[in-house]
Amino acid sequence: MRLLLVRHGQTPSNLKHLLDTGAPGPGLTPLGQEQAAALPEALATERIGALFASTLVRTQLTAAPLAAATGLEVRVRDGLREVAAGDLEMRGDEDAAAVYMSTAFAWSAGDTGRRMPGGENGLEALGRFDAVVAEAARTGADTVAMVSHGAMIRTWVAARADNVDVEYAADHPLGNTGVVVLSGSPDRGWRALVWEGRPLGPEGDFPADSGPAGEAAPGA
Repeated sequence: MRLLLVRHGQTPSNLKHLLDTGAPGPGLTPLGQEQAAALPEALATERIGALFASTLVRTQLTAAPLAAATGLEVRVRDGLREVAAGDLEMRGDEDAAAVYMSTAFAWSAGDTGRRMPGGENGLEALGRFDAVVAEAARTGADTVAMVSHGAMIRTWVAARADNVDVEYAADHPLGNTGVVVLSGSPDRGWRALVWEGRPLGPEGDFPADSGPAGEAAPGA
């Protein structure tokens, strides 16, 4: 399966660098709306067979133009929501951002029992995202797009892709409507092919499974 992980468009909280992770969350700025409107053309070469978004408003607004262009229903799933900031919610200071991302990347490195202050731990966060990816694989679609969130995408890819480590994910923030493309399946594992336009390796090294398998605010 080919998996496209898309970060949502720009929000007002992105402009303020706030850890805004609660539901329903903010909508998109005018620029964010333009970014969302540009997605269908940016992904025109992808034969998307299923489209998912998180329960936060900004991902659904971002997915809407893609849904209109492809004729696909947006499947809204709570598992794709942003890493919950817990006690750090709505903070925009450097200390809060550092704790937030260091905790999330600790999960990617294997310390999944570590808990975000007042929030979820890595088992919970990665597990909920895994569940939606497994559902996507069961659809049988060759290519699936998921509109999610910056920290969640970077954390999950660093944890699950065999060719992306924490150092790479930490050094490469994902811009609004940035896309990470992966190939693989929940059973066989994942290889990242492209990170926001940067090729990470040939797909031939890790064949796609075509069938179902049995700088913005970091918390944006």
